[in-house]
Amino acid sequence: MADTVEKDLIEDTSFDRLSHTRLSMVVTNPHLEDNPIVYVNQAFTRQTGYARSAVIGRNCRFLQGKDTEKAAVDLMRTRLEARESVSVDILNYRANGEPFMNRLVIGPIFDDQGRLQYFLGIQKELRTSERGGMTDQINAQLMEIQDRVETDMSMIISMIRQQSNSTSVPDEYAALTRRIETLQLLYEEMKLSDMQSNRDNIHMGSYLSRLCCAIGHVHGRSGIRLNLQIEPLDVPIETASRVGLVVAELLTNAFQHAFDRIDTGLIEVRMSQLSAGGLRVTVSDDGVGIPNSMTWPDTSTVGGRMISGLIEGLEGTLQLGRGAAGSFATIDVPAGATLTG
Repeated sequence: MADTVEKDLIEDTSFDRLSHTRLSMVVTNPHLEDNPIVYVNQAFTRQTGYARSAVIGRNCRFLQGKDTEKAAVDLMRTRLEARESVSVDILNYRANGEPFMNRLVIGPIFDDQGRLQYFLGIQKELRTSERGGMTDQINAQLMEIQDRVETDMSMIISMIRQQSNSTSVPDEYAALTRRIETLQLLYEEMKLSDMQSNRDNIHMGSYLSRLCCAIGHVHGRSGIRLNLQIEPLDVPIETASRVGLVVAELLTNAFQHAFDRIDTGLIEVRMSQLSAGGLRVTVSDDGVGIPNSMTWPDTSTVGGRMISGLIEGLEGTLQLGRGAAGSFATIDVPAGATLTG
C-alpha cells in the first residue's frame, strides 16, 4: 500500500516547489503499520538529502545512526506512545551519511472527537552555537508554527474523517497533502505580515494570487488559460485560511473536470471587497458545466463536505451558477464573521 500512497503524493504535490518554508515538516500516520511518513515538505528534502519518493511509507527512524543518543530516541517513543508532544535535540544523518543536530518538536493531531489521526513533526537544523540546551527563541518559533499547523490540520481532518469507508487511503492522503501545501503558502504570507508588524491580518490578494498560480502550475495544461482579477485586501488570518482552502478545492475541481474532451478554455478567479465589508470570491469556467441534475457541493465526497464545512465556519454563502458555457461558484464572506470550528 505504501507504494501506491507514495505515487499519489508525488503526483499531487508538484507546487511544493513554489514553497520555500525553511523549517522541515513531517506528517506520519500512527494507524498504519510502523507509523510511516505520509507527507514531507521540500524543506525536509533539502535538509536531509532524501527525495520524497525515498521517505514516503517509511518510519522516521531511518534518519538515526550509530551516534544517535538512545535517551533521545526513548524519550520520543515514550511521549508518542502516550500521545503527548515532545521536544528533543537529536543527532540525525543525511542521505550522504553526514550527521547534523536536529531540534525536533512532535505533536499529535486529533479530530474533533479527540481521536488521534496523525503526528506532526517540525524540525530545524541546529548550528554549533545553538546546541546544548533548549534555546528559547528557537523553541518559541517551532512551537508557534506547530500550533498553527495543528489547528489548521485538525480542522481539515475533522471534515475528512466524516467520509465513508469506501474512500481509498491513497486518495485521502493526496487530498490531505494538497491542503497542507495550501496552508504552507499562507504561513509564508504570515511571515511577511509579521515583518510589517501586522500579525492579525495578511494580504489576501497576494496569498490568493500565489495559491491560484501554484494550482495552475500543477493542474493546468496547454490551451487552458487562468485569469486572475484580485483586489488588494487585508483579512484576518483565520478567514484567509478557510477561504484559501475553499478556493483551492474549487480551482482544482475546475482544472480537473471542467474541460473534459475540450482543448481550450478559460478559468477566472475574482476577489473583491463587498460594499458592506467582507469579501466575494468567484471561480468560473467556460467548460462543459455542471449537469443540472447534479447537486453540488456533493456532501458524499470529502471535498464537498470540506467546502460546506468551511463556508459554514465562515458564516458565509456559496452560490452555484450555470451559464451557456461552463459554471461559476461565488463565495460571500460577511465582515466580522464569527468563525466556528
